[in-house]
Amino acid sequence: MGIVIGIDVGGSTTKIVGINEGQIQSPMFITATDPVTSLFGAFGKYIYDNGIQLSDVEQVMLTGVGSAFVDSPLYGLPTRKTDEFIANGLGARHATEIDQLIVVSMGTGTSFVKIDRDKIQHIGGLGIGGGTLQGLSRLLLKTHDIHQVSELAEKGDVTRINLQIGDICNVALPDLPVSATASLFGKADSNASQEDIACGIICTVLQTIGGAAVLSALNSPIKDFVLIGNLTQLPQCREVFSKMDDIYHVHFHIPPYAEYRTAIGAALAYVKERQG
Repeated sequence: MGIVIGIDVGGSTTKIVGINEGQIQSPMFITATDPVTSLFGAFGKYIYDNGIQLSDVEQVMLTGVGSAFVDSPLYGLPTRKTDEFIANGLGARHATEIDQLIVVSMGTGTSFVKIDRDKIQHIGGLGIGGGTLQGLSRLLLKTHDIHQVSELAEKGDVTRINLQIGDICNVALPDLPVSATASLFGKADSNASQEDIACGIICTVLQTIGGAAVLSALNSPIKDFVLIGNLTQLPQCREVFSKMDDIYHVHFHIPPYAEYRTAIGAALAYVKERQG
């Protein structure tokens, strides 16, 4: 059996990974000005860097919004597409032994995919994600460089931006500690530093996603959420979601290769089908 290559084609960024004998092989990503350039650049670099011959590749599986621009086999190889939500589910499920969970895919926006054992179901989404972070950063910080925003945020203090329960009440409320957020950006003023603003923007995006994820699981036994996508790589991500674990009595998981889980899931869609 050959290598199965999964490719998640975004608008300008493509993520690619190989599955070889059940093992994840050398994930990488490429950024370009358009999805087709990004796709072919990622594929060429991947096979070159890993010393892969075209004859070694059994199947190429595409997913993501940019895959709509591809209508022919990649370099003459067997090429198919799979649903992005299915890929999200398979990629996240592969990282855990948990049977019931919700996949929180944090891309430009955010989607929620419910996994109930072998059933994968897209249950909704949120128009807040990496695109929101970039847009607010352009307006408030005059940059859309996520790495720069994250570095600024590491020096900031979110308690100077967000209104906390402790700011309006001197005792904890039922199920809410005094450190819980009462209002995002509710304490910001015109003299706020760039560092504090950056911290507030990241916190706003991540807390909103986390709160929506928890609400998506209401009236179900699900207490586990697997976070995937680029925003998982922010240093603030683990800190924000760890606090939400405690407040909501749930578990947010960030698996290895979290940013590549959709590409991994695309490859696994073929592997699962091949195994029957």
